[in-house]
Amino acid sequence: MNPESELSMSRDLLDPATSTASKRAAELEELLIDAEADDEQAQQRHPLVRRPWLLLLGLILVALNLRPALSSMAPLLSEVSKSLGLSAAQAGLLTTLPVLCLGLFAPLAPVLARRFGAERVVLGILLTLAGGIVLRSAFGQVGLFAGSILAGASIGVIGVLLPGIVKRDFAKQAGAMTGVYTMALCLGAAMAAGATVPLSEHLGHNWALGLGFWVVPALLAAVFWLPQVGEKHGAHQVAYRVRGLLRDPLAWQVTLYMGLQSSLAYIVFGWLPSILIGRGLTPTQAGLVLSGSVIVQLISSLAAPWLATRGKDQRLAIVIVMVMTLGGLFGCLYAPIDGLWGWAILLGLGQGATFSLALTLIVLRSRDAHVAANLSSMAQGFGYTLASLGPFAVGVVHDLTGGWNALGWIFGLIGLGAIIAGIGAGRALYVGVSSERVTDRS
Repeated sequence: MNPESELSMSRDLLDPATSTASKRAAELEELLIDAEADDEQAQQRHPLVRRPWLLLLGLILVALNLRPALSSMAPLLSEVSKSLGLSAAQAGLLTTLPVLCLGLFAPLAPVLARRFGAERVVLGILLTLAGGIVLRSAFGQVGLFAGSILAGASIGVIGVLLPGIVKRDFAKQAGAMTGVYTMALCLGAAMAAGATVPLSEHLGHNWALGLGFWVVPALLAAVFWLPQVGEKHGAHQVAYRVRGLLRDPLAWQVTLYMGLQSSLAYIVFGWLPSILIGRGLTPTQAGLVLSGSVIVQLISSLAAPWLATRGKDQRLAIVIVMVMTLGGLFGCLYAPIDGLWGWAILLGLGQGATFSLALTLIVLRSRDAHVAANLSSMAQGFGYTLASLGPFAVGVVHDLTGGWNALGWIFGLIGLGAIIAGIGAGRALYVGVSSERVTDRS
């Protein structure tokens, strides 16, 4: 971001009463938050993109790989658990570890990018993602857990870096690229959820081969990303520092909303097919329901930020989309199975909107891009760590009760917490911190 656009954004945020709808729409182009926004040298670097079509293809392929390692396990979780003798609590841990790693390893991304360059890091982490997928599918129970950790850590790092690369190299198309990025995420998740069981059946009813198949798109993305790897950049000496974020109540409300809505999302990724299988669906049918619900998220994830900025704040929008999410979850859990697809669509519309609103809040509660980058790091780091407790709790409760009916309490408590945090985070306020320039990074 250049200094003029930073100044303009800051003026608009400081005077919300005079901010017009068009200016709000321009702000929402910043949903692709740059992890290196506090590094002035990185921001001033504008490399010549000689083959933009190849870069765009590489970005799409990388984004497609940010969810399959998570959503491919869910339809096969029952079969994997039976094959390896996992309890429901252990299966819950298996769905928890990748999400936990999203939070634990996200803060490492900008550090690695400044040391080696973002493009090199993305290439290297794509290879570690491929290694994690192979590890979890080919080396028994130990490999299953170790590979899940490695895959989650890899996704956590790439997921932080990729939006910044998109913004830097497609700065004039940031709004359109937000849609492309979101679409690729949803498409990757939906493909893995719907295709993993049929693939395993086609490959000799072997769940390991079904899970291991997703190493192919990871390696393909690495091949197409290779041309983007250039010379390593030198040490960066000009930075911006943001202090006091951890002491700001509003920042914690944004973080809690991010974490709690993500907890419901990863419960769906990790457990919805098992819940539906318990209600009588086949693994293939359950995977397709999850796939359809994820595809629907694309509609609301693109529309929700625009709609949420029509009013004076985002509180009403947060309550509406969270009620939709809870309605879809309760419908999938308790309603007659004949109406399942309707509840799955409602769930997808709700969850697509809750996630995009979480990203929107990070932008709208920040005074400038440097604060937004730090608030994003806080919301992802602490938020995803909190989110990991949801899938684990589902496994523990299922283990204790032997069924799925008690999960409604988990859904309700997490959803209520998200609404309370969201009402606080949705107020038209700004976190009480600002960025300051630092020239000595020794």
